[in-house]
This record gives sequence, structure tokens and C-alpha cells, in this order.
Amino acid sequence: MPLRTNINITQNLIGKQAAAAMASLGVLLVVSVDSYLEAELDRRFNLFRLWESPPSRRREFLQANAPWIRAVVGSPNGCADAELIDQLPNLEIVANCGVGIDKVDLPLCRERGIRVVYTPDVVTDDTADLGIGLTIAALRRICDADRYTRDGSWKDKGNYKLTSKFSGKAVGILGLGRIGLAVAKRAQGFGCPICYCSRSEKPNTNYKYYPSVLDLAYNCHVLVAACPLTDETHHIINREVIEALGPKGVLVNIGRGSLVDEKELVSALLDGRLGAAGLDVFEHEPHVPEQLFGLENVVLVPHIGTDTVETTKAMSDLILDNLAAYMLNKPLLTPDIDKEYRRARLLAGWLSC
Repeated sequence: MPLRTNINITQNLIGKQAAAAMASLGVLLVVSVDSYLEAELDRRFNLFRLWESPPSRRREFLQANAPWIRAVVGSPNGCADAELIDQLPNLEIVANCGVGIDKVDLPLCRERGIRVVYTPDVVTDDTADLGIGLTIAALRRICDADRYTRDGSWKDKGNYKLTSKFSGKAVGILGLGRIGLAVAKRAQGFGCPICYCSRSEKPNTNYKYYPSVLDLAYNCHVLVAACPLTDETHHIINREVIEALGPKGVLVNIGRGSLVDEKELVSALLDGRLGAAGLDVFEHEPHVPEQLFGLENVVLVPHIGTDTVETTKAMSDLILDNLAAYMLNKPLLTPDIDKEYRRARLLAGWLSC
């Protein structure tokens, strides 16, 4: 019994030491996040909420609290750009709640030795599910048919018009990473032939590979954008690509808004040069081109690719566990994004989403 008591005392002491170590970590929360994540960050660490400060006072806020801030937590709505990093001389780790890294200045983090982690894998299913959902909704005009039913048009005007089926349509995927592969697997269940574009051909797939997005667009009915946003992929879906999709084609974007030249997209939809679109992301979020609001062939959702109860909880836990592992000098639960990013660009071109 005495030996067991000593073990328990030692374990409790280790637990207290770990808790004290984590409580000493100053964490800057850049934007508003899920209430569970915010509450747990506040409970476990020394939390600073940047998003509560008016924009005009944020520099003052950072100057006052910079000595204690060693970690940054962000999301696709804002994370760690060069301006923020330059104001945090003691920054050691950035944790991004999501898979996109366009809101993190990776070269500057690399230069300063700042670790960068994110939340891959747990977001894959929800984002791929939404991609298929947007495709079907756009082709079958589900949102417009819903309005037609609700406003009494069915009763007054008769049956809704004929739409287009999804099953059997050729699906082209831009960026065959985690999410792209999950979209392909789901589309195959609908009997859809799959083709894709990335910088290099992927091993161990039977999907048709096209070296350019233009070739991909010419050879598919549905084009799903699922690649990361980089300097190389900014506006990769331009007027020429949209024209290649044509008046019967569908563009689905579950990646980042700036993958698409939004002005050209709006123009093509208004002119009928593109058949339909399903959009989860936009170039200047949360601002959405108002010209799209009245179009029956466009489905618009407010960047909800990962916004389910289950996935949001899993992402939050991964952020919390990564920060705890860092403070306790244990291996991070997810790969260091900088190392993965460089490896992916070397081996396959675009980072797997």
C-alpha cells in the first residue's frame, strides 16, 4: 500500500507539473472560433483574444501582450500573416484550425523556426460530402425547387422543370489530395468516371490524368476544385477554363475562393456560358457577389465544408492536443505543416488537401 501511495503522489505531481506548464503558455486566438475550443483554450492556457479588440486598437493590444504570447491559434478566417508574426517576438508555434495554409506566412515561420500545425484528415469526409452535395444540388436545382415549393408555385404553376442527373457524369478533380480522393471515391458510387489534374501524375490510381486544368475542363462535366491556394494556383480557374467547361458544365469549389477568377465566374453564369456552380468558398469572404443571389443554377453556402458538430469537435481536440504535446516536449500529433508542405511540393506539386 505505501508503494502504491507513492506512485499516486508521483503521478499527481507529474499531472500538476504538466498543467502548470500548459497554463504558462500564452495563446493568441486571432479570430472567433467554436465555443468549445475557445472555452478549452481559456481553461488550459493563458488565452488572449485578439478578435475582441477593435481593429484600430489591435496593434496596441499586441504590444501590451506580446511578451507572454508564444502560440497563435487561427482558422481560414485569419491566422498568422507576416504583420502579426512580426509583432510577436516570442512566438513558437502556430496552430491552424483547418487544412488551408494560405493564412499562414510559412516562409517567415520557417525563417524564425516557428512550428506550424493544422488539422488534416479529420476534415476530409465532411468536405468531400459537401462537394458531392453541392454538385447534386446544382444539377438538380434543389435550392430553387425548394423555393418553388415553399412559395406556392407548384400549386399555382404546376410541376417544376426538368433538371440534369448526376449519375454517370464525368467528374474532374483539381487537386487529388486527401479531399480530392474522397470526392472521387464518392463520385464513383454514382457511376461517374473520374479524371484529375495535379502537377504530377499520382501513383496507385486508375483515374485519367490530365497535366493541365484546361485539358481537365474540356474532358469533364463537373469540375471540383479541391487544391490548396498558393501563388501558383491563384485564379487557376480562369475565363479559358470556364469556357472549356461550357454551358452544360458545373463548377464546384470546396477549396479556396481565390482558386477561381470570381469576376469571370459571375460573368459566365450570367451569360449562360457556364451551366451551374456550387460554391462553398469565395474570393473576398464573407462578401459574395450579389449578382449570384438571383440565379437558380447557383448554390451558395457560407464556407461550411467542415462545419459539423462531429468534425468541429475533432478539429478543436486536435488543436488542443498539439499545443499540449508541444508544451510537454512530446511529438506533435499532426505533421509539421512546413515539412509536409515542402515534401508535397517536391514529390507531387500541390499540397494534399
